[in-house]
Amino acid sequence: MPRSRTQAVVDEFRANGGEVGGPFAGGDLLLLTTTGARTGAAHTTPLGYVRHDGLLLVVASNLGAPAHPAWYHNLLARPTVSVELGTETFEAIAVPAEGARRDDLFAHVARVAPGYADHQARTTRALPVVSLQPPEHTLGDTGAPREITNLADKLLEIHTWLRAQLRYVREETAAHLAARTAAAPGEVPPPGLGLQIRQHCLAFCDTLTFHHTSEDGHVFPPIGQHHAHLRPTLDRLREEHVVVARLKDELLALLAGLGGAEPGVFLARLDRLTEQLTAHLDYEEEHLLPVLAEIPFPPRVP
Repeated sequence: MPRSRTQAVVDEFRANGGEVGGPFAGGDLLLLTTTGARTGAAHTTPLGYVRHDGLLLVVASNLGAPAHPAWYHNLLARPTVSVELGTETFEAIAVPAEGARRDDLFAHVARVAPGYADHQARTTRALPVVSLQPPEHTLGDTGAPREITNLADKLLEIHTWLRAQLRYVREETAAHLAARTAAAPGEVPPPGLGLQIRQHCLAFCDTLTFHHTSEDGHVFPPIGQHHAHLRPTLDRLREEHVVVARLKDELLALLAGLGGAEPGVFLARLDRLTEQLTAHLDYEEEHLLPVLAEIPFPPRVP
């Protein structure tokens, strides 16, 4: 779709709460915003979707063209995407399905929206089916989303998500490694790590980098200025950021290709990062939460 026409659909979608006319009238449509793999710029694309088992599925059909669409290459590099559905906007982790699961999901999509079967018939590439998985909500003791009223609440929300993603990636990796180990003689073991693990790990690493960069640049300086007794603590946290970043980069190096890392090596690196980061998060919460609890969040507008 030409860019001018794409932007017209995006504008109409946003102006009318997700309703559009023309060829998209009456269809299930969402807006997917990805981050450019090379440019880092945001790109918004209108896409049809299909619901399945609580997930939103989109297909990188490109109308059956020989190459994958640009938005698919973007989400392989930056899995965290923004989804607009009706009047709702939320972040998600984009995970392409693999193997038999991809085939099952595509069969379901083609039953619901037969046009995708026509697109598949036009090309020799297997059309990727991507599930848009919302990150877990941070829940309080009541099971409801945690109320955020100050910066301590916000820090705990981020830390809780980071810990949950670490647990998820480790459990998935351990299960993948166990499946490889249990493969019978002559049976082909699961290849690499799998895109599910890769995409969640990349999303975790992106969030961790943004979080620590934001702390170093915007959170720690004013705390050090107004609470001199915490300056040694902040210096230690900054030093730990450097160590965590090095371990994270070692992990990312294993995920550079789509073929996936050797699971045993990846798991060992992940455990090193988990140990260091968990101790870092615990120390930060112990020393900074009382001060951060005094700072309203979101910031109050004068």
